This record gives sequence, structure tokens and C-alpha cells, in this order.
Amino acid sequence: MRKDEVRRQDAGDFEPIAKLEDIMTVTLGLDLGTSSLKALLVGEDGKPIASATAHLTVERPAFGWSEQNPESWIVACESVLSELKRDHAEMLAAVEGIGLSGHMHGATLIDEAEVPLRPCILWNDTRAAKEAAALDDAEARQITGNIVFPGFTAPKLDWVRAHEPDIFGKVAAVLLPKDYLRLWLTGERVSEMSDAAGTSWLDTGARDWSDRMLERTHLSRSHMPRLVEGTEASGELRVDLAERFGLRRGVRVAGGAGDNAASACGVGVSEPGSGFLSLGTSGVLFTPAAGYEPAPETAIHTFCHAIPGLWHQMGVTLSAAGSIEWLSKLLQEKPGDLTGSLGEHVSAPGRLTFLPYLSGERTPHNDAEIRGVFAGLEADTDRPAMIRSVMEGVAFSMRDCLEAGAASSRPKRLVAVGAGARSAYWLQLLATVLKTEIVLPEAGDFGAALGAARLGRCAATGEDPSTVMTMPPIAESFEPLTDLEGAFEEAYGRYRALYPAIAALARDSGSDAPA
Repeated sequence: MRKDEVRRQDAGDFEPIAKLEDIMTVTLGLDLGTSSLKALLVGEDGKPIASATAHLTVERPAFGWSEQNPESWIVACESVLSELKRDHAEMLAAVEGIGLSGHMHGATLIDEAEVPLRPCILWNDTRAAKEAAALDDAEARQITGNIVFPGFTAPKLDWVRAHEPDIFGKVAAVLLPKDYLRLWLTGERVSEMSDAAGTSWLDTGARDWSDRMLERTHLSRSHMPRLVEGTEASGELRVDLAERFGLRRGVRVAGGAGDNAASACGVGVSEPGSGFLSLGTSGVLFTPAAGYEPAPETAIHTFCHAIPGLWHQMGVTLSAAGSIEWLSKLLQEKPGDLTGSLGEHVSAPGRLTFLPYLSGERTPHNDAEIRGVFAGLEADTDRPAMIRSVMEGVAFSMRDCLEAGAASSRPKRLVAVGAGARSAYWLQLLATVLKTEIVLPEAGDFGAALGAARLGRCAATGEDPSTVMTMPPIAESFEPLTDLEGAFEEAYGRYRALYPAIAALARDSGSDAPA
């Protein structure tokens, strides 16, 4: 490859595509995940040029605990920037804006010298369940628009105050994970609206810190970073880092986004009427809204979007593709082989009903103790019936997420992402159950790192987000099967009737997990 050519990454492959002078605006997205940090260089056409990844580890020193060393994020960032400098120096030198994405809710505590006081308490850490229950009342829900979940940031600080008072007394600031990385990049203590909305300290409707919620956790605004919108500049890359990694001076670092909002930016879900459906181990249904319409009683998250003037609602089911993974272990067959065995033509539902509550459920029940069931097993129940029932149960759980959201933000189209989106059968089934068109993007990298890079572009150029957060090319579209809607509506009614019956059985028996 000639020196004046660059190479684009598309589904893991690279090919020469352009001369450097043809790529007018280059941006860099940094996505801090729980298991890795990914850097993505994006060109003028909005498509990835190159990427680098550094792996991270999670420590679990006690049951229910999940921690990470904040300094490992810095080491990982140094690693990916060094790799990009080595392999794509010209492109890195052309970067005009940097965007950040990160896993949400983590409590990163720093002292006056901006040194971490302890490992970051991560989003999936449940030690603060007691403190979350104490904070979760009508006042908190009215201010934040959400239930105070144990994984949110505020109850973790109450836990530290109760169990590590010496550390709590030294806390100068609380930063979310990507914002600690920002501190290293820019020297600025800054957060943005989408990530801050998951702390239980944000007045989500006002898009500002709540003095009352801070007071309830014995903190004040002095402990909080400055807030910007996700598309705004939060600062500039430090001069020493620019010189070290070969970037230009004055590169703007955008506010960025929490991971789900960044993913929405990556797939072009940037206005009401759109949405994305993520079928990973857990399932997420994400829909933007022009107005603030919280519904905490449904256990749906109502957060600020990374785009100014927008909010989003997010329903979560804890075992989506995870349910198929469970069944694959039970039947000793690969998940893709299980789903692939059904073909592409969706069948009408049988009487077998599956509740996918293998790890409890979030939306709409907020029930950590409920467990999954098969109901309606018969002597002739076979393997295909069980596979279909599991996929239908997950589809019904995503319907619960859809129904929990505000009617005004109901999507006309959903973009499907995640491992489960590889099954055409499942996408057709979901389109029918949700009564919504579902589209599958062409192969490529449309995740949180791309969304972060797009936010970096807005901060660098001042472009309107609507012109930057475009939807990727669509490979296939799935419309609802109208002739089956009635049958699935009846099956959904049976599904909905099961939860209260199983929950009541658990209460009556005193069991932690219904069988």
C-alpha cells in the first residue's frame, strides 16, 4: 500500500480506499467498555478507517462486587493510541475531534490531587442494594424520572460512606468511567447528560444536577463535574498527549455519551419515531423522545439523549440472546444451529409459553427474584417447539418494553443489532410481535465507538447532529406478518398472565426463585 493511501475497516477487512487529502474530516471514537477499550478512526464519509482494541479485566473481590482499576483505562488508551500511531500515523495526525463513550453508572472517586481513592465500582455491582432501596422513593423518582437501581452511582456513594468512611471523607469529585478518561485526555472534570442521567443525581427533565439528590447522599455540586451536551466540546486534548501520539494541537474532545446513547448515534437513532433493538445477552429497546415523559413505575429508563433537546426511553430485558444460550447448553447444540433449524418462515405460536426471567427481570417488573418457566408442556412437546417458545418469550419481553414506553415515542422502525440479529426468523417474529418494521444494517461497525466519533465530529465542526447521525445502509427489512398478528396477540395475553401467577406462587411458598 502506498504511503498516501489509507485503509478502511469493514467487517474486519481492510482495503485501500482514498488518498489522505480526500478525507476532509477525520474523527476518533474511544469506547470504554467493561471488557475492552476500542479506538475507531472515522473518515469524511462517516465510515471506519481503522481500529485498535485493548482488553480490560474486572475484579470481583466479594460476592456481588464488580470493580475495575481506573488506571487500567489510561493504560488501555495509551495502548490503542500507540497502535494507531504506529499503523495509521497520517490518519491520526488528521483527527479534528475526539468523542467518548463508556459503560455507565460506575463510581470513580478521586481526591484533591485527582488520584483514584479506590477501584471504580462498576455498573453490575450489586453491593448497594440496601442503599438504593433507601434512596428510591417518590421524591427521587420525581426528580430523576427513574427508579434508583442498585447499579446506579448515587447509592454506591452511600455504601462507601457507610463502609469506607475514611475514603468518603477524601472524595473531591465523583466521575463516571469515560469522564475519568476525559480527565486524563483534557485535564477537565466534565460529564454529559446521557451518562449523568444514570447516576440518580441528575434532574433529568432540567438537564442539570439536583441539589436535593446530592444532599441526600451527603454531597454537593462541588463534587460533580461540569455538564455539557454530548455534541459540545468539553475541552481540548492536552498538548503533551498530542505531541506524544502525533495528533495536532487543539483537537476538541466532545462530551460524548453513555454506551447505549452512543450506540444510538452509531446506528442513526437520533430522532423520535426511530429506535434500536439490541439482542445481546440482555435485550434493549431504545427510543428517542422530543419531550420528557418519565414512567419509573414501569422500570423503564428515561435518560437524556446525547443529542441536545432529546431524551430517550430504554426498556431492558435481562435474558434475550442469553435465553438461547441457556437452551443451547441444555440441548447441547450451538445457538446459531438452534435458531437456524427453524428456517425463515415464522410459524403461529403454540400453547407452550416461556418466561425468559433466567436472571430476574428489569422492565416492566423490576423483580430480581423472579425466575423463568415453561408453561404448557405436553407429551408431544418437541425440540422445535421449545426453540420457538424461547424466541417467542424473548419477543414478548421486548413487547413489554415497548408497551412500557410513552406512546409519543413509539418507533415506526427499529434497527436490529447484536448477536441475536443474525437470525432472520427471530427478526421476522419480533416485527410481528412488536407490530413494527425491523431493519438489519449491512455488515460493518455501527456501534458505540462510531457513535462517539460522530459526536466528536459535531464538536469539531459544529455540524447539525441530524446530518451526522445518519442510519447505515440497510441489508434487509422485516415487516409484521399481519395474518399472524391475532394469534401472537392471544399468545402475548397468556404470557402476560403468567407473571402475576408465578410471582404470587413465589410469595406464597416463600421461595426465592419459583420453579
